[in-house]
Formats: sequence, structure tokens, C-alpha cells
Amino acid sequence: MHRLSAGIRNDRMPRSGFFRLLSAPGILLASASALVVPSNAIAEENRGELPPVTVDAPREKRASPARAQRAAARSTRARAPATAPAQPTAASEGGPGPGALTVLTAQQALSEINQTPGGVALVTAEAYRNSTPANTIKDILDYVPGVFAQPKWGDDTRLSIRGSGLSRNFHLRGVQLYMDGIPINTADGYGDFQEIDPTAYKYVEVYKGGNALQFGANSLGGAVNFVTASGRDRFPNGVSLDVGAFGFRRLQANAGGANGPWDGFVTASTQVTDGFRDHSFGSGNRVSGNVGYQFSPDFETRFYLNANEVRQRIPGTVTKVSALTNPEAAAPANVAMDQQRNIDTVRLANKTTIRFDDTRFEFGAFGVDRHLMHPIFQWLDYRYKDYGGFAKVTDDRIIGGYRNRLVAGVNLLNGSIDNQQFANIAGQKGALLSSSVDRSENTSIYVEDSFYFLPNVAAIAGTQFLHATRSRRDRFFSDGDQSGATRFDLWSPKSGLLWQIDPTWQAFANVSRSAEVPSFGESARGPGIPTIPFTSIRPQIATTYEIGTRMRRPDYSWELTAYRANIRDELLCLYSAFGNCNVTNADRTFHQGVEAGAGAAIFRDIFVKGGAPDKVWLNLAYTYNDFRFDSDPTFGNNQLPGAPRHYLRAELLYKHPTGFYAGPNVEWVPQAYFVDSMNTLTTEPYALLGLKAGFDNGGPFSAYIEGRNLTSKTYIASASIIDRATATSALFEPGAGRAVYTGIRYRW
Repeated sequence: MHRLSAGIRNDRMPRSGFFRLLSAPGILLASASALVVPSNAIAEENRGELPPVTVDAPREKRASPARAQRAAARSTRARAPATAPAQPTAASEGGPGPGALTVLTAQQALSEINQTPGGVALVTAEAYRNSTPANTIKDILDYVPGVFAQPKWGDDTRLSIRGSGLSRNFHLRGVQLYMDGIPINTADGYGDFQEIDPTAYKYVEVYKGGNALQFGANSLGGAVNFVTASGRDRFPNGVSLDVGAFGFRRLQANAGGANGPWDGFVTASTQVTDGFRDHSFGSGNRVSGNVGYQFSPDFETRFYLNANEVRQRIPGTVTKVSALTNPEAAAPANVAMDQQRNIDTVRLANKTTIRFDDTRFEFGAFGVDRHLMHPIFQWLDYRYKDYGGFAKVTDDRIIGGYRNRLVAGVNLLNGSIDNQQFANIAGQKGALLSSSVDRSENTSIYVEDSFYFLPNVAAIAGTQFLHATRSRRDRFFSDGDQSGATRFDLWSPKSGLLWQIDPTWQAFANVSRSAEVPSFGESARGPGIPTIPFTSIRPQIATTYEIGTRMRRPDYSWELTAYRANIRDELLCLYSAFGNCNVTNADRTFHQGVEAGAGAAIFRDIFVKGGAPDKVWLNLAYTYNDFRFDSDPTFGNNQLPGAPRHYLRAELLYKHPTGFYAGPNVEWVPQAYFVDSMNTLTTEPYALLGLKAGFDNGGPFSAYIEGRNLTSKTYIASASIIDRATATSALFEPGAGRAVYTGIRYRW
């Protein structure tokens, strides 16, 4: 194991004055905590997992005399099904007093998301925050089947859901990222994980494929929504410290509370890491906060702030031989050119929620200022200005004796990129090589109706219309005029069935379409390959068939989903020049697979018997992927490169009722996968053994220690892809060696 670094390297990139404050998060938090007066009582801790949830009629209960009078006046009206669940009160999950309207509790969010007739998941912070370093999105999504997330360096991660974005060797593509329902992706579709702070969220929602209709079902992978706490949640104040291998150190703190109609919450973290590989030092300062005001028990508005400063060096991809024999080495060109990815962002937003008898109305607006400083093969200086708004109505009522739930809304996401590219002279700007202003507009309108023709069976139909434009105004004509514009108008219908077999068990099936609009990065140009401008790239259209079931009970839970997506014009790497991937449209492809997850107390009453026994708990997530070309004239029926056919994560934990836990875990890729469309070069199979132990009884204090890759296995964690590879193709990202992390957290 690498020893902890005693010092912090100085990065070369400039630091904005605003973010210098973040290097002392205690100052920020002390100031923020003065905005609100914390409540003087805290509800008793619920030490178990989330209770079983019935999701077929989510009526929200709230202490409002006026509401009670209105309900009495409607006593002759048809009643909701007998299985309608009671929403959790503030005492069960939030702080005392009324909960926030604009920020659902995890239990409410689980009830909402499970009304989707398809693959969805909700991961609470307790599932990963107190027992791992919570350093990357992989720590959050590791046990969500269908998700393949592998860190590359620093915070950057290769993320694919159901085979989305396989050809995107840089940035994120094919999955829409949101923070409190506010887009993180740029207006043309790119995303960066460097803006994600895993310590900041109370839960994370995953909508796979077309199941992300409410976010704009325009990507094969779907959407991931990261939700921060409010000042009305339990334990709004806290501090944590994490340290570990490769010089990793992070200090995080949060503060909040409620005072009458006001509440506020702020969380900030500062971290540094030397990195496992050479030239992979990184640092990050991040802050998220919100302030809410309740005009009445049925009317609340909330303002959000998110800001990030990230400085990260890039070790680069290497050959397979180098990755497996000298995994710590960086690519020589990355060192010589001092390649980096550095981001400053500020995001402001507002969200307002109004409740009526059977209807919930939400609307808001946001603006994002992002500066990407990215010396790679050239020195990229990109300034993003994104803005937009959203409105959503949810109406849940009895019509003619039958329950009907209608969800409809509109999303607007527009933006511009002022991009300039310079020669990279050892990490410094040289001569200007290209310059343009790129503009994107996206407007989506959606509607989905769930009609319960039986008390526990709903027929669901919906659609989404997407209007999108992309335009470029070239300002550098030495290499020709690259200006152009394109427009897309796309429908994405959906239908399905949701069967509530019993209060804890569901079955579902659906057929959905997703339409993924290309970004400015999709095109082809270079010696020996066709010239295909971005204006000629067609949208990627997928029709997905899905069937599955899920159950959640106190001592066991499971989910099983099978799907097939038939895809036209998938955005794939079909040509390469100078070793780079040029993403254009394939003809026809398909993605199909099985997603299986389970958790069970396989042993109990070992040393402690009674109402709160000790248990041995098994968690596992298995994903089977079969992604292929479909009779392609060049690649035939080859497998699509970039993702393993089999991926398994499993852990076995002994849990004592006092809060102590310990046990091993494994990550297993039993079969190598291809990294090129010609299917000539592969990664290597691997199995990683880990072990963790800690204390977490749901109360104020928690601590953990975790060992990863304890056998120091040399393996390939991630790979870029290409159309045709050779043994010397530099496509591979080595995984980290043996590592130990430890952390403590206190909250009140």
C-alpha cells in the first residue's frame, strides 16, 4: 500500500478568489449556520433499513386542519385502493415539524420512483456514505445492476448504463445527470463527474433508459438525479474526515436547520489526492446549499447554490502491456504536455412546489456558468453558459371509482459554448488553432398517465416530444469554415403495465423509445477517413422492451429485469485517425441484458437473539451485457466494445445490533471484453478482493476502515475504444493497487 503523502503539491492552474474560501470550509459553514436556528428537538433514530413500501397510491399526509375539513366534505367520494400507503411523517425520517415540500424524504422518493414500470433504483446515503470513502460515483452506484462505473483517474469515471455512451472516450455521454432535478450535463449533452460530490447527497435516483421520461427520455442510459438534504432533515449538522492510500485526504462539513417557515442547509468539502498513477494529482473544493421558505403547508419555494473548483492532472491511456506490467506509469505524452482537466462551475436555481387537493405543481429555473481549462493534445479553453427551466404537474385522484395518476411537464435547457483551442506547449497556451461559438437548444414536453383498471394493476402510457437545435459559428477560418446548424423534432412514446402483487412485491413490463440527439463532438475528419460534419450526424433511436420484478422485505429484497433495445443510428466509433475515435452513426445494433440484484439475511440469531438479532447479510448485483452490431457491412455481428459481458459485485457482512459490521467483498469480471469494433484486442478478466469493518447504528457517530484490492491484483479498470486496434494501441487505464481507507463522521 502506498503510504499517505505528507504534503500537497501546488497545481499550476489559477484558483478563483471565490474558491479560495472553500479551502477553509469551516468559515463557510459557520457563516451559513447563522442563517437558520436549528430545531431544538430531534426525532428518535430509526435503526433499521427503510421499511417495506406500497407504491400504488402515494397520498401525502400532513397536519393541516383545512385539509381535514376538505377531506370530510368529500367523504361521499370514491375511496383510493385499500392498499394505499401512508407517507412517512417528519419524525420517521426528517426533523420534527413539517417536512420540506420541495425535497422529498428518501421514503417518499422511493414510493414515487417505484411507480415506474421499469428499471429504476434509489440509493440512500446510508448505503455508502458511512462505510466507504465515497470518493467517486462508483462508490454510489456499485450495487445497482445494469450500471458499469469504473474510475479512470481522480474523480473522472467511465459510466455506462445498459451500454450507453460506449464510444465516448472522454467526458460522459448517454446518461443525463441532474442535481436536485437541475441538469449537470451541458446543453449539448456532455457531462463531467468532477462536479459530483458523493458526500453531499441524501439519496441518488437512477432511471434506466426510457424510464427517465420526466427528465426527457432522450438517452439510452436514462438519468441519474443527485438529491441534497434540506434544513428540515434529521442531523442537518455534521463533519467527516477521510484519509487513505495514494495521498487521499478529505474534510467535509455541513450545517443547517429550520426556524419557522425558513430552513437552510449547506455542505462543503475539500480534498486532495496524489493518485495511484504518476501525473494524477488532483484537488477539489465543492459546496452545495439551499434555502427554503414555506408560505403555507402547501406552498414552498427553495433556492439552490452549487459551486466547484477542481484541478486534476491526467495520466492518460497506455498500451495493454504497460497497463499490466507497469500500472503506475503515465503516458509519456501526458507528462510532457502536462495534460490536465480543470473546471470551475457555479450553478444557481430555484424550485417551487404547490399542493392542491389531488394535484402537485412544481416549477423552477436555473443558470450555470462553467469554465473548462483543459490542456490535452491542444489547450482547450471552453466557457459554457447554460440556462433553463422546468414545470411539472402530478395529479393523483379517483375518476369513476378508478385511481388515475397523471404526470405532465416541460423542460427547457439552452446554452452556448465559447470554445477556443490553442497549441499546448508543455501545459501552456500557444498559438490559437480553432475558435467557435456553439449553441444548443432543447425543449421537451412529456405526459404519462397511469390508469388503475384493477386496484393493484395500472396500465401506463406516455410520450415525450423533443425539439432540439445545434448551431456553430466558426471564428477561425484557417482550416475552413466549420459553421453549420441542425434541427431535430423527435417523439418518444412509452407504454407499460405495473402490477402490485402485494404491498412489497411488484412486476412490470414496458416498451419505450429513446431519442439521443448528437452533440458537437460527433463527426469524422482526418486522413484516410470520410469527412462527416456534425450537421450530418443523425439522432440515435432505440426501442427498448423490458420486463421485470422487484421485492423489498425486512430480511430480503431482490430485483430482476430483462431487456432488449433495438437501435438505429447508434453513435459509435466507426473510423479512427491518429489513434482517436471518430463517433458517427452505425446502421443497426442491439443491446440486451439481464440485471439482477439481491440482499438477504442468510443467517441470523448467531450470537444475539430476540427482536434485534445479529445477522449475516449478503448483497450482490449482477449484470449480463450482450451488445452487438446487427449485420453491419463492416463489422458483421461483432460485439460492441467497451463493456464486460458479465459484471458482479458482492459483499458478505456480519451486522451486530450495536452497529458493528465487518465482512469481505468482491468485484469480478470473469471474461475479458473487446476494446475495438473489429474484435481483435481485449482487456483481461479480473477479480478484486476487499474487506471492510466499521460502526454505524444510525446515530450521530460512525466510523469505517476499508481495504481494496487486497491481493494487489494488476488489472485494467477502464478502456477507451477504437474501430481497429493493434497490440500497441494506447487504450487502457490501469486499476489502482492495494489500498486502505478510513474515515469518521459525527452529525447532530
